[in-house]
Amino acid sequence: MSHSPSSRRVVLARRPSGVPREADFRLEAATTRALAPGEVRVANRFLSMDPAIRGFLDDRPNYLPPVAIGATVRGMTLGRVVESRNPQIPAGTFVRALAGWEELSVLDSQAIGLEALEPAVGIPLEHYLGALGPAGLTAWIGLNEIGRLGAGQTVLISAAAGAVGSVAGQVARLQGCRVVGLVGSSAKAERLRALGFHGAINYRGSADLGAAIGAACPDGVDLYFDNVGGSILEAALQHMKIHGFVVVCGMVGDYNTQDDPQPVRTLWQLVVKRLTMRGFLTYEHAHRIPEAQAQLTQWVRDGQLLALENFHDGLEQAPAAFIELMSGRTIGKTLVRLPDRAG
Repeated sequence: MSHSPSSRRVVLARRPSGVPREADFRLEAATTRALAPGEVRVANRFLSMDPAIRGFLDDRPNYLPPVAIGATVRGMTLGRVVESRNPQIPAGTFVRALAGWEELSVLDSQAIGLEALEPAVGIPLEHYLGALGPAGLTAWIGLNEIGRLGAGQTVLISAAAGAVGSVAGQVARLQGCRVVGLVGSSAKAERLRALGFHGAINYRGSADLGAAIGAACPDGVDLYFDNVGGSILEAALQHMKIHGFVVVCGMVGDYNTQDDPQPVRTLWQLVVKRLTMRGFLTYEHAHRIPEAQAQLTQWVRDGQLLALENFHDGLEQAPAAFIELMSGRTIGKTLVRLPDRAG
């Protein structure tokens, strides 16, 4: 490949207020340069739309620095190396990493989450950003490493039709648990039942969410996998069993309104029930990732774990895809699909 290939990127045009808007982003040509020793150039095939990106767009402390105005929006990507000055990652290698909303990425060995992949024959490449990628690994690590999942437990999951939640529910079921999901529509609830969830609650259609959780989990909840926070967490805490686990994966209910987060008025249940409540980042548990990857891959290959995905085509669709995700309208993993420039 030429040292000056053409590329485009999506940059942050202004800080979003509430749910992001198209005007918060700008599509522009990207400058390219020759590679330095140890670097690779990756032609991205898929961009991962994740709620965590919303936190990077505000000018506030987070577990990664905020995206600067005019900088490329940060996100997980999957693509093929088209040029390499890193002998450990030759041209032709598929890699995923935290890169950006761009057609071509230059990465060095210190790139966050950089991982060379060997996609299994017969498994769609896009699964490696969803059920077999960060979403699936997050679900597996959260349940097994953080929540100490055990067969026979009752597991409650919020945002259960999302990328992480839909996998978490299936993983818990496959490990012998009874699984109940919380979602925001009757259509999403039906999708959960089709995935094998034992129960599904449309919280928007429930006059009393606490009562609905109690009816679906009459013996209490051993493990609550929280993706939402706020009033959903508040209701779930009241139905935890003694010595239960609350695994905090995310709090998407506050991502668009971090200046005015929702109160949680039932935290005293942590003391009453002697609960363990813990947040986590998947890649801080790297020693479990090979096991997680192998088990998830086997379940997908055997048809026991179904990957839910929705697609938008073309880099210019990245803002719309993200807005749809942050508006709560998506089911499964939201991905932006880019043309194959490496073929």
